[in-house]
Amino acid sequence: MIFRKMVQNKWLEISLLLGLVITVALVSSMPIYTEAILSRMLVKDLEKQQQTSHIYSGSYSAFMVLTGIKNDQVRNIIKQSDSFMNNQAALGFKLPIKELVTSLATARFEIASEASSSTDLKESIRGISVASSIGLEKHIKLIDGRMPGAQPVDGVYEVLVTNNMLIKLKTVLNNVFTIQDKLITEKIKLKPVGVFESKIKDDLFFSTASMDRYSSSFIMNEQLYNQEFVQKAKLSIDSVEYYFVMDYSKMRLGNVKDFLLTNNLIKKWVDGHSNGTSFETVPAQGTFKSYESRAANLRILIWSLNVPVIIMLAFYMFMVANMIMERQKNEIAVLRSRGAARWKIMLIYLIECLLLAIVAYPVGILLGLLLIKMIGASNGFLEFVQRSAMPVHINREALQYGLIALSISLIMMLIPAFLATRVTIVGLKQRLARQNIKSVWHKLFLDMIALGIAIYGLHMFRVRMNTLLDFGLSTTDLKIDSLQFIVPALFILGSGLFLLRLYPYLLQLIYWVGRKWWPPSIYATLIQVGRSSSQYQFLMIFLIMTIATGVFSASAARTINNNTEDRVSYGIGADVVLQMQWPNDAPPAATLADIIKATFEKTGLAEPPERIHYTEPPIEPVITLPGVEQYAKVFKKPNIGVSAKEVNSNATLMAINTFDFGRTAWFRDGLLSHSFYEYLNLIASNPKAVLISQTMADELKVKVGDLIDLGWSGVEDRSFTVYGIIKYFPTFNPNQTGTGSEPAPMLVVANLRYVQANLATEPYQIWMKLKPGATMNEFYQGMKDRKLKAILIQDTKAELITSKNDPFLLSINGVLSLGFMISLGISFIGFLLYWMLALRGRTLQYGILRAVGISFRSLIFMLAAEQILTSVAAIAIGLLIGNVTSRLYVPVFQSAFDVKKLVPPFQVMFDSMDTMRLYMVVSVMLVLGLCILGWMLSRIKMHQALKLGED
Repeated sequence: MIFRKMVQNKWLEISLLLGLVITVALVSSMPIYTEAILSRMLVKDLEKQQQTSHIYSGSYSAFMVLTGIKNDQVRNIIKQSDSFMNNQAALGFKLPIKELVTSLATARFEIASEASSSTDLKESIRGISVASSIGLEKHIKLIDGRMPGAQPVDGVYEVLVTNNMLIKLKTVLNNVFTIQDKLITEKIKLKPVGVFESKIKDDLFFSTASMDRYSSSFIMNEQLYNQEFVQKAKLSIDSVEYYFVMDYSKMRLGNVKDFLLTNNLIKKWVDGHSNGTSFETVPAQGTFKSYESRAANLRILIWSLNVPVIIMLAFYMFMVANMIMERQKNEIAVLRSRGAARWKIMLIYLIECLLLAIVAYPVGILLGLLLIKMIGASNGFLEFVQRSAMPVHINREALQYGLIALSISLIMMLIPAFLATRVTIVGLKQRLARQNIKSVWHKLFLDMIALGIAIYGLHMFRVRMNTLLDFGLSTTDLKIDSLQFIVPALFILGSGLFLLRLYPYLLQLIYWVGRKWWPPSIYATLIQVGRSSSQYQFLMIFLIMTIATGVFSASAARTINNNTEDRVSYGIGADVVLQMQWPNDAPPAATLADIIKATFEKTGLAEPPERIHYTEPPIEPVITLPGVEQYAKVFKKPNIGVSAKEVNSNATLMAINTFDFGRTAWFRDGLLSHSFYEYLNLIASNPKAVLISQTMADELKVKVGDLIDLGWSGVEDRSFTVYGIIKYFPTFNPNQTGTGSEPAPMLVVANLRYVQANLATEPYQIWMKLKPGATMNEFYQGMKDRKLKAILIQDTKAELITSKNDPFLLSINGVLSLGFMISLGISFIGFLLYWMLALRGRTLQYGILRAVGISFRSLIFMLAAEQILTSVAAIAIGLLIGNVTSRLYVPVFQSAFDVKKLVPPFQVMFDSMDTMRLYMVVSVMLVLGLCILGWMLSRIKMHQALKLGED
């Protein structure tokens, strides 16, 4: 019976199965995608940390001090520690181990040379230890001498030294040194026989600490060292270091927890097996700490972005399940009237749902992997490129989330069945006679509740943004509230339900206005829709949510991408910014030798001149580089002195040639109260005219027309006249960068020629605008051919590529692209499904209309009018709500970034291509739907329709 029921409703069952598969795929893909994108983000962070600190991020050093421990205990500790580090610790990191270096060192001794040719060599030298590192021979090369022997030669131990060590000893190879220590009974002689250095530059085998240690140590053969000093204890072992080098490019989200647990395990071991003066060096520790907050924020963001789509899918499945129940309510009511228990009927539908779930679960998990690959290839919103695939795998969390999503979906599907089992045959006939019943969500005022929560979330977001800007905080200082990303879905749902509450009154108004002129087809359509509005509400709210979600996703993605591009362009100021080296009379920087000499001779270093004089290099080779269309000279001087009305402060001076600057610089329209070029023309009229930032006007209480004095060290102050006050200017960030007690950044824009003639001529930047289609490869090749050397190069195109490849932005684009496509696809399927079933359910009605003389053309016209009053109206409402939601709630995404760096300010943007895609899908959906319905209508046979029942 169950299979027969499913076959009779095959299109509904297939639609329900499709909804289950997409839901499982979407929900299960999120943990997989989150792990993959966070892993990529972690590796990127570790790479940045390595570039900044110049220390390999995958290194880990554990240093054990063994001073004061008995020799037999030292041997046991070293043996146990070797086993622990090589097995338990190495496996605990869950990362490929490139190197595991074990280094042993004795205490630092005083040594004396046996050479008799120089009295200096007979002097004692302090602070020399004897050390050994396992595997050192494979990573070094000799620059002088030979490798030491594996056995003592005439009681002398042969050792290696570094070149720095040889200089420190003031000796040559093959001189013998004796350890001078009263506690050592046996005479220990050491002879350097070779000088070594690293075989490969930046070899990961050598840590920073090990190179420092080698520069003050004699390095002995590891087997001889173990035999004489570890086993026989001729010298006491003072310390042992375990240096791990791991391939951090293979680090994944789960490895962070393993890494930290292993770190704690090693720390506990080291502390328990040393004399208490041990330590661990973990370069990645700082990255892990900052990563935790970033990872938490990104995880919240990814899940929150999918909330509207998940709600939409849940509504879709509820709608399809309700359609199935509507077709089977008469059958259920008959079974209930003939004594069937409710739990038996529910068991039938539970088995039916479980059969669908058994198919949907594995298919959905596999589809989730395909979705992740598609998201991983996103280069922007609805832009996909060939990029190396992210390492993804099905994890336990994905299986759990998929199962949870499936369970909740089954509950959503069984709710209509549960409600249907409550109705008897009499109640069903009564309900069919009362079609215009108010819906449950309107009875419970769910629309008002959803709107209230959404408005509260918007208010809290604005309070948060004001707090961040007023106190100069970053988004990491306040915890991200996930409610802020969920409220857009609640606003869409609440607004849609609220407008549907008002929609019947609009239909009544339309009916009343044209009641004397409507043709019979329109009259019948208005009666049908107006009296049965509750029948259409499922379809309408579904279309409203899908269309509004699509508009919101498109707007959010375009806003984030375009604002990111604007922020990069604004921060650099032009396509390319160069600053060349200017010849000057500044003295060379003091070397270490100069500082030592000045210290011993008790003479101070030479004072730098109060003012440095520069010689301007020729600009022609730069401005004629390939691809350059326009250029401008821009002089920027930070921390100049500014005084006005007896108030002193510091600001940044930007001196420009207004005409060239206007043609070269990038600036977004609408940031200033007047056009950007009007402000440039304003100061072009007077050489002493300046523009000042709004922050300066507020700090110094300066207005247009006032005089201000500018100057800096070695330069006499000059007076300027304020011609305009601006809030934004290329590269200027007016936001508070420190704490609230510090003054905000301030800017003065002046004329370059006047500044050079009356203040000073100092190195300026060259801003360049490139020709359309020009490539940076040609530009850089031109610099190479002309042998131009710049001390500063800023490339906007390169920065834009870097920003697009940021894992944070990639995840947003991928998730929003996926949400947009799912929204349009589900709306298309739901639309066709609803109207196909609705037409089948009204076969008798159309048969009667044809029998009483209504033409087929009039029926098509009625169907089109019904589509306009329901589907087209719902789509229009969805577009309206989507636009309103975007303008109100897209700014919420600011909280995912550092608000202080959001300059120019966040602006909601729409892309005409996204709108065209949406209109095309909607148009195709409506036209195709009308064609299918017309074709189905043409196949209805009137005599068969009239046999279905009685009028």
